[in-house]
Amino acid sequence: MQSINVFVYGTLKPDETSYFLCRDSVISAVPAIVRAALYHLPLGYPAIVPGNAATYGYLLSFNDRAILEILDDYEQHDPETIALFGLDNNYDRKEIEVFALNGDFIGLAWAYVMTLDQVDRLNGIPAPDGIWQSKK
Repeated sequence: MQSINVFVYGTLKPDETSYFLCRDSVISAVPAIVRAALYHLPLGYPAIVPGNAATYGYLLSFNDRAILEILDDYEQHDPETIALFGLDNNYDRKEIEVFALNGDFIGLAWAYVMTLDQVDRLNGIPAPDGIWQSKK
C-alpha cells in the first residue's frame, strides 16, 4: 500500500492546535520545505500561494486515503464543487514538490493552497521567513 503524503504548514503541524484531527493516523512527520509564498491571514491561520519562496512545515504520511476526506472537510475544500461549478473553495488541494531541510527533493505531497486573489481578498500579510505559528 502506498502512503498518502500531505504537506502541512499551519494549524495541522504537530505542534499546533488542529493536529489532533490527524494525529492518530500519522505514520511519520518530517520537517520539510515547499516552494511557495506564505501569508498570515487575519482569520488566525495561514495560506500558501505557488511561487519560489521557501515555506517551512511538515511532510505527514498516512496509510489510509480516507484522511484526505477529513482534511478536505477541515480545510473547506470540496473537489466535486470545483469540478461541477467552478466555485472557489477556501483552499484547493494540489500535489506539490516537497524538499528536505537540506534542499534534497523528497517527493510529491498534497497541500492546501490558495490563489493570490483569495489571499488578497482575505487581507493576507506576507511571511517572508516562511514560518507560521499560532499565537498560543
